[in-house]
Amino acid sequence: MKKLLFSTLIGLTILSCSKNNDNQNSMNHNFETIISKEQYANAPSDELTINSLDINDNRLKINFSSGGCSGDTWVLKLIDSENIIESSPPQRNLRLSLKNDELCEALIIKEISFDISNLQVEGNQVRLNITNSDESILYKY
Repeated sequence: MKKLLFSTLIGLTILSCSKNNDNQNSMNHNFETIISKEQYANAPSDELTINSLDINDNRLKINFSSGGCSGDTWVLKLIDSENIIESSPPQRNLRLSLKNDELCEALIIKEISFDISNLQVEGNQVRLNITNSDESILYKY
Protein backbone atom coordinates (compact mmCIF):
# COMPACT_ATOMS: atom_id res chain seq x y z
CA MET A 1 0.00 0.00 0.00
CA LYS A 2 2.86 2.37 0.83
CA LYS A 3 4.46 1.65 -2.56
CA LEU A 4 1.19 2.43 -4.36
CA LEU A 5 0.76 5.68 -2.42
CA PHE A 6 4.42 6.62 -3.02
CA SER A 7 4.12 5.86 -6.76
CA THR A 8 0.95 7.92 -7.02
CA LEU A 9 2.58 10.88 -5.27
CA ILE A 10 5.65 10.67 -7.53
CA GLY A 11 3.39 10.53 -10.62
CA LEU A 12 1.38 13.55 -9.50
CA THR A 13 4.56 15.48 -8.75
CA ILE A 14 5.96 14.76 -12.20
CA LEU A 15 2.71 15.78 -13.89
CA SER A 16 2.47 19.02 -11.93
CA CYS A 17 6.07 19.93 -12.83
CA SER A 18 5.83 19.07 -16.50
CA LYS A 19 6.74 21.82 -18.91
CA ASN A 20 3.80 23.73 -20.28
CA ASN A 21 4.30 24.21 -24.03
CA ASP A 22 1.84 27.10 -24.23
CA ASN A 23 3.65 30.39 -24.43
CA GLN A 24 1.60 32.76 -22.32
CA ASN A 25 3.03 35.71 -24.20
CA SER A 26 2.14 34.36 -27.61
CA MET A 27 -1.09 35.31 -29.29
CA ASN A 28 -1.57 32.48 -31.75
CA HIS A 29 -4.62 34.03 -33.36
CA ASN A 30 -4.42 34.79 -37.04
CA PHE A 31 -5.94 38.21 -37.38
CA GLU A 32 -7.02 39.82 -40.64
CA THR A 33 -5.25 42.91 -41.93
CA ILE A 34 -7.55 45.92 -42.21
CA ILE A 35 -7.35 48.16 -45.28
CA SER A 36 -8.79 51.54 -44.26
CA LYS A 37 -7.45 55.08 -44.68
CA GLU A 38 -9.73 56.25 -41.85
CA GLN A 39 -8.64 53.58 -39.35
CA TYR A 40 -4.99 54.03 -40.37
CA ALA A 41 -5.26 57.69 -39.38
CA ASN A 42 -7.55 57.38 -36.35
CA ALA A 43 -7.10 53.98 -34.65
CA PRO A 44 -5.54 53.95 -31.17
CA SER A 45 -1.78 54.38 -31.11
CA ASP A 46 -0.65 53.51 -27.60
CA GLU A 47 3.10 53.09 -27.21
CA LEU A 48 4.70 49.86 -28.35
CA THR A 49 8.04 48.67 -29.66
CA ILE A 50 8.22 46.28 -32.59
CA ASN A 51 11.06 43.84 -31.92
CA SER A 52 10.91 41.74 -35.08
CA LEU A 53 8.93 41.03 -38.25
CA ASP A 54 8.74 37.74 -40.11
CA ILE A 55 6.68 36.55 -43.07
CA ASN A 56 5.82 32.89 -43.54
CA ASP A 57 3.43 32.06 -46.38
CA ASN A 58 0.71 34.74 -46.16
CA ARG A 59 1.23 35.50 -42.47
CA LEU A 60 3.10 38.43 -40.99
CA LYS A 61 4.33 37.60 -37.51
CA ILE A 62 5.07 40.63 -35.33
CA ASN A 63 6.97 40.35 -32.06
CA PHE A 64 6.38 43.49 -30.00
CA SER A 65 6.48 44.83 -26.46
CA SER A 66 4.58 47.37 -24.42
CA GLY A 67 3.99 48.28 -20.80
CA GLY A 68 1.07 46.70 -19.01
CA CYS A 69 -0.14 44.11 -16.53
CA SER A 70 -0.58 41.04 -18.72
CA GLY A 71 -1.56 42.25 -22.17
CA ASP A 72 -4.75 40.20 -21.99
CA THR A 73 -6.95 43.26 -22.51
CA TRP A 74 -4.98 44.78 -25.38
CA VAL A 75 -6.75 45.44 -28.66
CA LEU A 76 -4.45 45.08 -31.66
CA LYS A 77 -5.01 45.79 -35.35
CA LEU A 78 -2.72 45.82 -38.35
CA ILE A 79 -4.02 48.60 -40.60
CA ASP A 80 -3.05 49.41 -44.18
CA SER A 81 -3.35 53.04 -45.38
CA GLU A 82 -5.00 52.07 -48.72
CA ASN A 83 -2.14 53.81 -50.59
CA ILE A 84 -0.02 51.75 -52.95
CA ILE A 85 3.27 53.52 -53.63
CA GLU A 86 4.38 53.02 -57.22
CA SER A 87 7.98 51.86 -57.05
CA SER A 88 9.92 48.70 -57.77
CA PRO A 89 8.67 46.77 -55.90
CA PRO A 90 5.43 48.56 -54.99
CA GLN A 91 5.07 49.61 -51.34
CA ARG A 92 2.27 49.74 -48.80
CA ASN A 93 2.25 51.62 -45.49
CA LEU A 94 0.88 49.84 -42.44
CA ARG A 95 0.84 50.42 -38.75
CA LEU A 96 0.24 48.22 -35.74
CA SER A 97 -2.51 49.82 -33.68
CA LEU A 98 -2.56 49.13 -29.94
CA LYS A 99 -5.24 50.11 -27.49
CA ASN A 100 -3.73 49.55 -24.04
CA ASP A 101 -5.74 50.54 -20.96
CA GLU A 102 -3.55 48.56 -18.53
CA LEU A 103 -1.92 50.74 -15.88
CA CYS A 104 0.86 48.39 -14.72
CA GLU A 105 4.48 49.08 -15.58
CA ALA A 106 5.67 45.57 -16.43
CA LEU A 107 7.23 45.08 -19.86
CA ILE A 108 5.08 42.57 -21.76
CA ILE A 109 6.39 40.88 -24.90
CA LYS A 110 3.90 39.31 -27.29
CA GLU A 111 3.84 37.82 -30.74
CA ILE A 112 0.86 38.11 -33.06
CA SER A 113 0.19 36.86 -36.56
CA PHE A 114 -1.80 38.59 -39.31
CA ASP A 115 -3.11 37.25 -42.61
CA ILE A 116 -1.67 39.65 -45.20
CA SER A 117 -2.94 37.96 -48.37
CA ASN A 118 -5.29 40.91 -48.99
CA LEU A 119 -2.23 43.19 -49.40
CA GLN A 120 -1.08 41.55 -52.62
CA VAL A 121 -0.80 43.82 -55.63
CA GLU A 122 -0.03 43.17 -59.27
CA GLY A 123 3.26 41.33 -59.62
CA ASN A 124 4.70 38.89 -57.12
CA GLN A 125 5.98 41.10 -54.29
CA VAL A 126 5.28 44.23 -52.28
CA ARG A 127 7.34 46.04 -49.65
CA LEU A 128 5.43 46.52 -46.39
CA ASN A 129 6.51 49.64 -44.48
CA ILE A 130 5.52 49.41 -40.81
CA THR A 131 5.35 53.12 -40.05
CA ASN A 132 5.34 52.99 -36.26
CA SER A 133 8.50 50.88 -36.25
CA ASP A 134 10.52 52.46 -39.08
CA GLU A 135 10.99 48.94 -40.44
CA SER A 136 9.93 47.35 -43.68
CA ILE A 137 9.73 43.78 -44.92
CA LEU A 138 9.45 42.33 -48.43
CA TYR A 139 6.35 40.19 -48.96
CA LYS A 140 6.82 37.74 -51.85
CA TYR A 141 3.89 35.66 -53.10
